[in-house]
Amino acid sequence: GRAKEALETHRDALVQYEDFADEIGVAPGILALAWLLHQPAVTAPIVGPRIQDQLDDALKALDVELDADMLGRLDTIFPGHRTAPEDYA
Repeated sequence: GRAKEALETHRDALVQYEDFADEIGVAPGILALAWLLHQPAVTAPIVGPRIQDQLDDALKALDVELDADMLGRLDTIFPGHRTAPEDYA
């Protein structure tokens, strides 16, 4: 279904992201939380651990320091939306 289509559409970016996470020595989920913690507009990422191990993993994101180059690399992998009107042209 839609999930399979999305995976195929974004496979290259996902592989780059997983490779980058591996390169800096963190799990992809921890890298995602660390990225959120580096976003000024995000005041509190919400995690929903069901077991202690999941909470322990999420807390590891607090120790991940992402410098400007790392954040730029993530922006290159996942560029996001551009500002109007460019994104709507």
